Amino acid sequence: MIRPALVALFLAPALAGLPVRAATVYVASQQGAQVTRLEAGTVAGHASVAGAPATVATGGGSVFLSHPDGHTITVADATGAVLRRLPYKGQGFGLAASADGRTLFVADWSGNRVDRLSAADGTVEASAETGRDPAHIALDRAGRLYVADRESHQVSVFDGARMTRLAAIPVGTAPFALALSPDERRLYVGNVRSNDLTVIDTGTLKALATVPAGAMPYGVSVSPDGARVLVTNQHAGTVTVLDAGTLANAATIGVGRYPEGIVIEGGKAYVANWFSDTVSVIDLATLKEVTQLPVAEGPRSLAIAAPAKEALR
Repeated sequence: MIRPALVALFLAPALAGLPVRAATVYVASQQGAQVTRLEAGTVAGHASVAGAPATVATGGGSVFLSHPDGHTITVADATGAVLRRLPYKGQGFGLAASADGRTLFVADWSGNRVDRLSAADGTVEASAETGRDPAHIALDRAGRLYVADRESHQVSVFDGARMTRLAAIPVGTAPFALALSPDERRLYVGNVRSNDLTVIDTGTLKALATVPAGAMPYGVSVSPDGARVLVTNQHAGTVTVLDAGTLANAATIGVGRYPEGIVIEGGKAYVANWFSDTVSVIDLATLKEVTQLPVAEGPRSLAIAAPAKEALR
């Protein structure tokens, strides 16, 4: 039996009628052992996070970071200050959090599984077998979980509450990054070794198309209107912009060296340039890089805090 409280973890509280503040972008720098906060296109602060953080996720006002080689998950507050460290036996890489921040999903890269954890103390509540070398994961608003099984060349789909596999969808070679469209009807999958992008229909759990997406697509993000898909090209130092309707190449934008993670917030795209130790800021109106913000060594992953609401006074 599914506990109603567990299902509710995936749903954000309704706060209609309150003004929305701009969201914060968090950047995890692996070699620099730091998380950086970006607000309104500028650096707002830094916080030290020991243990080479690889992937960052947000939920419920908290920031979560995975440490594949340190066998831990860090829980930090909205400033990036560490609150606690959760032990994790596996090599946790991909990371997703429920909207209220109480539940974590962790992909064990070397264990070929995905675990559901309590964010309070790290207790593993349930596990499910994935394909080989699970990389990034995505969690939708209904609690469905998508896992990029890099060396099995597929995306595994799970019911997050039951932790049962719903499908294993063949994609390109070595899927790594995932991004849902705003309406969650499409899942975009970056395939790093076949240099393409697979589009999955989340209703039928079938692949609709696979199209070229530049040299080594390592990160994927979708514009808020769902019209554009942005893909980082690690080996080319570029971002490929695809028209979501036609899947045609709309632009190619030069950024820093070895771009990896990418997110979109407030009319701008933010790109983690692993070898440049910067974050590129792209204006989505002009499709041009407008600046590069310096961050700690080895930025690889970014996440956006859920849009905050102004508190009642």
